[in-house]
Amino acid sequence: MKALVLEGIGQIRLRDIDLPTEPGPDDVKIAMKNVGICGSDVHFYEHGNIGPFVVKAPMVLGHEGAGVVVAVGSNVKTLAVGDNVCMEPGIPDWTSRASRSGLYNLDPAVRFWATPPVHGCLTPEVIHPANLTFKLPASVSLAEGAMVEPLAVGMQAATKARIAPGSAAVVIGSGTIGIMTALSAVAAGCSDVFIIDLQQEKLDVAALYPSLTPINLAKENAIERVKAATGGWGADVVFEASGSMKAYETLFDYACPGGCAVLVGMPAKPVAYDVVAAQAKELRVEHVFRYANIYDRAVNLLASGKIDVKPLISKCYPFEKSVEAFEFAAKAPANIIKTQIVFD
Repeated sequence: MKALVLEGIGQIRLRDIDLPTEPGPDDVKIAMKNVGICGSDVHFYEHGNIGPFVVKAPMVLGHEGAGVVVAVGSNVKTLAVGDNVCMEPGIPDWTSRASRSGLYNLDPAVRFWATPPVHGCLTPEVIHPANLTFKLPASVSLAEGAMVEPLAVGMQAATKARIAPGSAAVVIGSGTIGIMTALSAVAAGCSDVFIIDLQQEKLDVAALYPSLTPINLAKENAIERVKAATGGWGADVVFEASGSMKAYETLFDYACPGGCAVLVGMPAKPVAYDVVAAQAKELRVEHVFRYANIYDRAVNLLASGKIDVKPLISKCYPFEKSVEAFEFAAKAPANIIKTQIVFD
């Protein structure tokens, strides 16, 4: 089957590769329609690794996917041929201690699409467990369905924050995950969400959402702006969604006493963590690694219309131009939030 294969650092090509073609009794076969290019895909393409995850053999890229069911296993009752679906890309060992504790995203044996050595979904057809495949309501397009994966990360962050209605939040980073986190915070009940970045083009995209207040860190003192807006108290929740190592220098300054910091972005290297600054405010610090028990609620939230991801889909390429799509995504201008690859 033809697929977009990462051969080595900076080396990707469309070529045939042996992949499963028949669903097991609990699986479905899906014709792929839309796949988003994630920052992690680009990072593997440019660097060959993310922390301990190292590409040692050719690997099919892509994990933000949506498509149409074309075959179902004998035990599958919840899905049918013709259903539009999105797929949760991490397949855990359901018997593991992590999974039995409801933390299946932390299962050491999880097989996550396009994380070495597991092949991803940038190929015309995939086989996937039915219980990790979610039917899209008629109101949710396949392009939007491929945005459920990054939305799930934002919703995991909002869930970790334990947001109370009327809370104020700060989100550092206005990329895909930052905006998804900000929109999830609004949906969870935040009355004020400030989103901070250095790139005005990204903030202009965030500004398309009236519920978000963009702040350009290069043009004003973001900490003072947040404090002024909260009567000098600070934000109830601070989300770090940029992955910038520099963000940690002032991260806790945004938070109010007794507030919460949620670490979503992944820095390239270890960062300095100001323990005393967090202690002095008795901050609760949470960490996010993907998501668990979120996907169905993410689909429901899209279907409700309370979150609109359409403005974030910036550019689409046909599958035949997947190499060009990755070359673009690696050097995309700041106003590009999400690039998708589209199958016929």
